[in-house]
Amino acid sequence: MTKRTDQFLIDRLAEAAREGKISRRSFMNYSLAAGMSASAATGLWTTKANAQPKQGGTFRVGMHDGNSSDTHDPGQYVSRQQIYLAHQYRSYLTLIEPDGSLGPDLASDWSANEDASVWTFEINPDASFHSGRPVMASDVVASLNHHRGEESTSAAKSLLTSVTDVTTDGDHTVVVSLESGIADLPWLMTDYHLAICPGNEDGSIDWQSGDGSGPYKIDQGEWGVSWKLSRHDGWHLEGAYFDKVEMLVLNDPNARQTALVTGDVDAVSLIDIKTSALLERDPNIEIENVPSAAAITMPMFCDTAPFDDVNVRNALKLSIDRNEIIEKIAFGAATIGNDFHHSPAQPYWPEDIEQREYDPDQAKSLLKKAGAEDLTVSISTADSLFSGAVDLCVLYAEQAKQAGITVKVVREPNDGYYSDVWLKKPFCAVSWGARPTPDVMYTLAYKADADWNESRWQNEEFNDLLLKAKSELDDSLRAEMYHDMAILAKDDGGTIIPMFNNFVYARRANVKRGENLAASWELDGARGPSRWWFED
Repeated sequence: MTKRTDQFLIDRLAEAAREGKISRRSFMNYSLAAGMSASAATGLWTTKANAQPKQGGTFRVGMHDGNSSDTHDPGQYVSRQQIYLAHQYRSYLTLIEPDGSLGPDLASDWSANEDASVWTFEINPDASFHSGRPVMASDVVASLNHHRGEESTSAAKSLLTSVTDVTTDGDHTVVVSLESGIADLPWLMTDYHLAICPGNEDGSIDWQSGDGSGPYKIDQGEWGVSWKLSRHDGWHLEGAYFDKVEMLVLNDPNARQTALVTGDVDAVSLIDIKTSALLERDPNIEIENVPSAAAITMPMFCDTAPFDDVNVRNALKLSIDRNEIIEKIAFGAATIGNDFHHSPAQPYWPEDIEQREYDPDQAKSLLKKAGAEDLTVSISTADSLFSGAVDLCVLYAEQAKQAGITVKVVREPNDGYYSDVWLKKPFCAVSWGARPTPDVMYTLAYKADADWNESRWQNEEFNDLLLKAKSELDDSLRAEMYHDMAILAKDDGGTIIPMFNNFVYARRANVKRGENLAASWELDGARGPSRWWFED
């Protein structure tokens, strides 16, 4: 067979894949026979076979991290159950596309004045709520105001403290005014708390009913158990290829993977990396391993002894062997952390900051300086946080022994971890989803008055730089500010960041996707149910 004939056959195979006329198994066999490598054939199948989405079927997904105490109030979203569900039944002003760029959701267009202190968003006139009424600019105003003001209990309140007013300019135009410019405001609007809900006449929002304008509408559900949804015929964007979606809370990793293997679910949001090699052998399962800005953090309350001493904090940071953690817990599916919450997957990455290494001897010296030799601390964790969450803390406890530190690992219940442990106990493990920019991350969890300031860290210089960076439109100057902020967080902050974990999840092979996967959340930026489809 000549090389030209090989290419002709490959082109025919690609065309058959594009038209859905060949199965993946047959495509791979014929491609290998035509002289392609297995990796090249897989890549061609991904790009060609996924080119034509098909509509129909019920998509069942097994979710980790769901609680009976979860709520429809967008200001209180915290668990993966709430986040995944919100991206199906509610809409946002903007969204993160599979290639990582910023795209439109309810806002079809947006623009700013010269100093980014006034932003104008044009609302898609075709958007409608599941109840049937159109989405209006007044709904957006009410939804954003839900996170503003002294009486707001929203976790996203700190994101909007610079907003001075949100007004309408007609039925489909929203104007957001700021006390100073925020260059990232359209990106900030992708934050999962800032879902757009129906507005009430008094300016509040109707979050209780579960009405939304997302690709799927809720038919029935129970927090911590399961949800059933069906396609919203008034969805204003492309996608929503499945007729129905079922989201099942499966906090136990073995239960999730068993359900995937047996075909009881079509995808799972998180797999146990230790057993991923076994799953890879199953021709009916596809594993996704997506580098991201998601992080594993271990915050210490900086206002609570012994963590109120910076020497103790840095001793604990020096007592973790990050490379061993990544090798044995993440099985290589992670990027090393350096105790500042800024990932290489985000813009303005400060690449020249020296990596903190495992150094128990230096940790001992700092503990002696603090008068805290033979330190004993407790750290809380739970299986549902991420794959290997308990094992990570156990391994850290072993590593810290070399510095004379006793770390007691407290295994907390899965249900209610984020309501009963996080922000309440002085030292714990946390799984953070990815945020699109360092400004969003720092504003949410490191700003002095942030509701989610999980380490209770207060640093005036850091907060001044954060404020200046928000409105700085010169990228080089902004990068310098984030560099300086990273050093402050690394050397003074109260958070150990061992790694930025990849999103590792899986789907059945008959579930198809586009060429790229969003790295903002698991399941294609939490939008897999509306972006994926079934193979015929």
